[in-house]
Amino acid sequence: MSKSIDNKIKAGGDLELKDKVVAINRVVKTTKGGRTFSFSALVVVGNENGIVGQGLGKAKEVQEAITKGIEDAKKNLVKVPIMHGTIPHEQFSKAGAAKVLIKPAAHGAGVIAGGSMRAVLESAGVTDVLAKSLGSANPHNVIKATIKALSSLREPIAVAKDRNVKLSKVFNG
Repeated sequence: MSKSIDNKIKAGGDLELKDKVVAINRVVKTTKGGRTFSFSALVVVGNENGIVGQGLGKAKEVQEAITKGIEDAKKNLVKVPIMHGTIPHEQFSKAGAAKVLIKPAAHGAGVIAGGSMRAVLESAGVTDVLAKSLGSANPHNVIKATIKALSSLREPIAVAKDRNVKLSKVFNG
């Protein structure tokens, strides 16, 4: 029953993506001639309407690293099914040592998530969700696990079609 989930989206000119910088890391390389500084920026982009992506940029200057991160994130966009401001069902996912659990929440609950998970969920346009990061708190892996969980969500209409069940009008729309 394991189907390959391919929610990847090509970034076109019509998408208005907003970016959020999640983490900036300064890296020092010591050589015979002295120290060389460089920066890596972890960036999340999304249109706050079901599309989200993450990227990593590395450069000698912070602003250049952020720009590279945004360009990388635009190449890794995924579609997220959102129903009435929340996700359709509970989902657990892992990336490296990071584990994440996301659950649908009642209207008005808000985004109950920490740090890098919050950036991904808000960029995706989820307004009501309960989320917990388990295991590693490394932002790179937490973001990867969150996007993996969001991209493996299934829309209720697709599930009903697979099961040959007709949905009532309450769930459509």
